[in-house]
Amino acid sequence: MTIAFVNGVPVTPAVWTPLIDELPEARQREAVLLAPPGFGAPLPADFAATFDDYRDWLIDELSRFDAPVDLVGHSLAGGYVLEVAMSRPDLIRSWVSDTVAGYEPDYTWHDLAKLWQTPGEGERHVDELFSGDAGDRAARMVGWGIPEPTAGEIALDQGEEMSRAILALYRSVPQRVLVERGRDLSAAATRPGLVPIALQDDTVGSPALRHRAAERAAARTADLDGLGHWWMLDDPARAAAMLIDFWDSL
Repeated sequence: MTIAFVNGVPVTPAVWTPLIDELPEARQREAVLLAPPGFGAPLPADFAATFDDYRDWLIDELSRFDAPVDLVGHSLAGGYVLEVAMSRPDLIRSWVSDTVAGYEPDYTWHDLAKLWQTPGEGERHVDELFSGDAGDRAARMVGWGIPEPTAGEIALDQGEEMSRAILALYRSVPQRVLVERGRDLSAAATRPGLVPIALQDDTVGSPALRHRAAERAAARTADLDGLGHWWMLDDPARAAAMLIDFWDSL
């Protein structure tokens, strides 16, 4: 069974390596890293980098596999995962998303997302975030809670393409669009789902909001006390055990 991992913003597939290293060898061989355009893969000139574009990109990638996959998404990529679960459940055996609360009607974007959605201010922020050399960018990622050597690996792919992708992506999903998307969340129940709830993550809605959204999607939840937004890096062994337990239950 293929396990497809999809990374979010502003990182690359390198965020999954420590977790995958903790999986049994058989599951490591099943793991496939899917890098969204601009986030570890080239950003084509004709790719508009909207939320719908990333959903369609993921559907196209999954369509290449011979059988449904176990799909895992982090951060905004968790939204792409949910979109697949709602619209193309035939492509997956199961799904994992830590951003399900974004589909609740009373969810509000975190401050950084609001900044990126603001013309002018968003451009200035990404210019500063990705300025300097790889060492400078890696230091900023460490400040964001991403440890070395992962921070250094991510920094190598950060730059102008990722900047363009971030601004286009976040500006394509204003608050009203999230509310509209959330009306169909119950459709994700077609396939078994898991929602990791890192209790120290304050960017993806309150734990109560995440539990409520998971219930609407008929998904299991796993409270991860002491872990934050980068839960797969905070404790890779614990994150891997959580996923293995879920997959073994299917």
